[in-house]
Amino acid sequence: MSDVYQQGPARLRSKAYLGTGWGFPPTFERGSKGIRLVSAEDDICESLQILLSTSLGERVMQPTYGCNLQDLLFEPFSPTVASSVKELIRIAILYHEPRILLNQLDFNLDEQLQGVVNITVDYTIISTNSRFNFVYPFYLQEGSGNLLSVAPGTAKFPIREDLEVIAESSV
Repeated sequence: MSDVYQQGPARLRSKAYLGTGWGFPPTFERGSKGIRLVSAEDDICESLQILLSTSLGERVMQPTYGCNLQDLLFEPFSPTVASSVKELIRIAILYHEPRILLNQLDFNLDEQLQGVVNITVDYTIISTNSRFNFVYPFYLQEGSGNLLSVAPGTAKFPIREDLEVIAESSV
């Protein structure tokens, strides 16, 4: 057993067989001067998020890791595209997430006019026989999600004044 499980808190040791890893995106905790860790069901959920967000060939030393959903960007969400998405996700989970068994994939098209199709992944954790689901927002148009859709002046990260001055002076 690794040092993380032996020395970590009891909540990390209780389901150590499901895994523990860095949270995504990686964040550091000020008080403990360590990195935020996720374990058990949360680790599987974040693993699915990374798997579905990664293109084939994007990961160094693991060229087959990923899902290539970005190849379907700008495609009209037809039954053919839906079938392709299901197959891409099914194969990615089959090869890269051995802790779970895929039960069902569903699409929620309620926000399709806004450029979002919510993909619901219903799965069972094999070692505990527990069922969970994971919702992955698939953006049909580039830039329609996350930080790219944040309104000006509402960003959640600090903007360095010195960088703006440099940018203005070089124009």
